[in-house]
Amino acid sequence: MLSLIIPVYNEAAQVGPALTQLIESPCPIDREWIVIDDASDDGSAEILEDLARKYPIRLFRNERNLGKGASVVRGLRQANGDFVMIHDADFEYEPRDIPDLLAPLLEDAADVVYGSRFKKTVHQVHRTYHYFVNRLLTVLSNLLSGVYLTDMETCYKVFRGDLVRAMRLRSERFGIEVELTAYLAKTHARIFELPIHYYPRTRLEGKKIGWRDGIAALGHLVRFNWLTSLDDAFENLPERYRSGAPSSRPEPKRASDGD
Repeated sequence: MLSLIIPVYNEAAQVGPALTQLIESPCPIDREWIVIDDASDDGSAEILEDLARKYPIRLFRNERNLGKGASVVRGLRQANGDFVMIHDADFEYEPRDIPDLLAPLLEDAADVVYGSRFKKTVHQVHRTYHYFVNRLLTVLSNLLSGVYLTDMETCYKVFRGDLVRAMRLRSERFGIEVELTAYLAKTHARIFELPIHYYPRTRLEGKKIGWRDGIAALGHLVRFNWLTSLDDAFENLPERYRSGAPSSRPEPKRASDGD
């Protein structure tokens, strides 16, 4: 089963159709939808309550606004799936990409799959400011973590449940993306990266990541890559992710990386 954790904060203009599209999109395995309303005050809560009456959504509400990272951590405590994915409550990402991201996990060829907005097979035009900030943070993450990615900041990351649930995540805001990647780099988890579709929105359209989050990410990169040990990053991490022990299952055919 795939657990989809969906943090929501003031997305009244998009959350209804966006979640409907996500729930009604095809998927090769069963899913559960865990929605965390981060104390929205724009009518999102009422929209989510209506959706929960129509679909099998597990809806939780923070008493005060805590941030995306805190909402993700709360969602992880509720997740029951063999695989876990975080999904935003808007239309920037395309749910039809999810089956392709799941494929290497289902074939036991990967433990984590990143959906990259920047691999060369993607032709989407990006917003200049966010493009350069994302690329800069990804380059710095690659240097500090030793894991080469083209898109560290992507929302579309699919994890094996036992791996991500073992993380001691601390970030309350958008630093969660840096923290997730830094912790993965400390393990022997097999990481894949595949191209995805992406439709960026502007701040006028409700995008909430700003320059302060970019500055904060620099501190997160140092803290979580260099100042956090494996034992501080994880609790009860399965041994196969510590030692790189091979799976007991037959070696699968390697999935394509999309290049």
